[in-house]
Amino acid sequence: MTRKTKGQLEAEISQALVKFEREYMGRGPTDVKTYLIRDMVVVRLKGVLTPAEHQLVKAEGVELLKQVRAKLLETGRQQVGDAIE
Repeated sequence: MTRKTKGQLEAEISQALVKFEREYMGRGPTDVKTYLIRDMVVVRLKGVLTPAEHQLVKAEGVELLKQVRAKLLETGRQQVGDAIE
């Protein structure tokens, strides 16, 4: 059995998170980059907000959107874990 390279693992995690965003949140990011740093996984997603979320930020502020997104991700946490494994 061959071990996967760091780059391969980063790419697989990125692909899994894009798939989750598309299927669960309804829209995928325009750009994603995953970094494996020691014992951490850092993922940068760009372009994930829907047009409706952009309007919400303008009307209600970024804090409300953060709360909504956090709650959505909390309910989908198991799916994210399953996708990455």
